[in-house]
Amino acid sequence: MENFIYSINATIPVFLVMIIGYILKQIGMLDDHFASKANKFNFKITLPCLLFADLAATDMRSHFDLRFVLFCAIVTTICFWSVWGLAKLFIKDKSIIGAFVQASFRGSAAVFGIAFIVNIYGNSGMAPQMIIGAVPLYNIYSVIVLTFEAEQSSEGGASIKKAIVNIFKNPIILSIAFSCFWSLTGLYAHTPSICIKTIDSFAKMASPLALVCIGVTFEGKKAIQKITPTIIASVTKVLIQPGIFLPIAIYFGFTGKELIALIIMLGSPTTPSCYIMAKNMNNDGILTSSIVVLTTLMSAVTLTLWIFIVKSLGLL
Repeated sequence: MENFIYSINATIPVFLVMIIGYILKQIGMLDDHFASKANKFNFKITLPCLLFADLAATDMRSHFDLRFVLFCAIVTTICFWSVWGLAKLFIKDKSIIGAFVQASFRGSAAVFGIAFIVNIYGNSGMAPQMIIGAVPLYNIYSVIVLTFEAEQSSEGGASIKKAIVNIFKNPIILSIAFSCFWSLTGLYAHTPSICIKTIDSFAKMASPLALVCIGVTFEGKKAIQKITPTIIASVTKVLIQPGIFLPIAIYFGFTGKELIALIIMLGSPTTPSCYIMAKNMNNDGILTSSIVVLTTLMSAVTLTLWIFIVKSLGLL
């Protein structure tokens, strides 16, 4: 019951912020022009700052568990390519594939995950190492699929060259590379406090602003028309992926904080940054926002379910 109450407290406020964004649009306080500008601001400024705040502060040189990091990376890779391959085979509306794939495999590992784990253990546990293994790949794979499946792409898809260029100029990926360098060289410890606090201020804007923009741009009638892919993507994100890979993680001997970090990686709701990237890379924002909304609601129950199961097995 305690975990269920925490799940509700963690997810319902997220949902309410999106609802407030929707209401603010209905009363005329915010509009699509605001959301467009805010999405670009998020994409180029606040999200890179958020990733720097999460990754640069992580001591990657101490207590580094290569086996765990590799497991996170391999599972993320399998999830991405499997979902993309199946989507290409079975989705008839090719214009939604990029948004569907990104939202199906990419969870809120950094923001939601760390908060959830700290609540359980009192510290971030294995979350930083899970982030190292998963978050860079989340962004690289997202750029790849959103580039190849973008609405303006030719029938044969975008060129490999274009995908590579998009990866190397993507501000989020550049931020990850810079953050890892800053952590590995130990420069973070010597960074002036005034700089860290400034970056943190921008970082704190990322998720709330993204959620408000989702609410502002949410179109109920169009979302209902895409309810089937929304449900399939949401079930894939919070039920199917953890249902497949958590038993494999247990088989490999991961328990305790490692297992909790993997539950978050696999079963957390779709991150709002999916919406920002989809909108900025000419993919389906309506489908993405619908999946973010539904996975957020579902995760209050499903995350509690996974934690209950592994606790019952004596693995926590």
